Amino acid sequence: MSLGRVLIYGGKGALGAACVSHFKENNFWVSSVDFNENEQADAGIIVSRNGSWTEQEADVLGKVDAALGGNKLDAVICVAGGWAGGNAKNSLAKNAEAMWRQSVWTSTISAAVAANHLKPEGLLALTGAKLALEGTPDMIGYGLAKAGVHQLTRSLAAKNSGLPDDVVVVSILPITLDTPMNRKCMPNADFSSWTPLKEIAGFFHQWTKRIERPKNGSLLQVVTKNGFTYLNEF
Repeated sequence: MSLGRVLIYGGKGALGAACVSHFKENNFWVSSVDFNENEQADAGIIVSRNGSWTEQEADVLGKVDAALGGNKLDAVICVAGGWAGGNAKNSLAKNAEAMWRQSVWTSTISAAVAANHLKPEGLLALTGAKLALEGTPDMIGYGLAKAGVHQLTRSLAAKNSGLPDDVVVVSILPITLDTPMNRKCMPNADFSSWTPLKEIAGFFHQWTKRIERPKNGSLLQVVTKNGFTYLNEF
């Protein structure tokens, strides 16, 4: 018998797959929402790449409802996203649109799932970025989208947001995640300052169990130094 139910939006990406694995190892029922199937999940929800924002939301909500069969979720965790560089001279609208789709669409759909299927006192976790707390002139689209996630976090944590009672909403703000792709792209970097994926999955697991939860509405910078990971709260 499972200890609870969680939904990972972006469950086939590097961080998402690590979260699916971690929760499965700890006896949770897990649903993965992504463009591609995560075979380890109990329920795989495949998102169409061609749908509009409203169509994606309706599609995901319908599939989540069917997968849950009347059960409620203990946590909705959105780790979907991406990165694109570029300033105002370099395909600004194209880059901004791609980042908006990958970070803001996914976060708002996750919020809709939480509003409809999360238990009272559940967890909604989104993914922002430390860089987006300030200007990002060489990656404007990325900063714009991540700042939108930060604003969404604050709004969802406020009264009358539509979420169930006493839900805690947070955003993690990673700096550099220790993924195979990042190691391939930056082979000479200091890996001791990169955050292991299992550390972040562990935070989500802890908060899902209502252990040492951050304050509702927190933006949480994830810092790793000399192999030790901790959080700075904004």
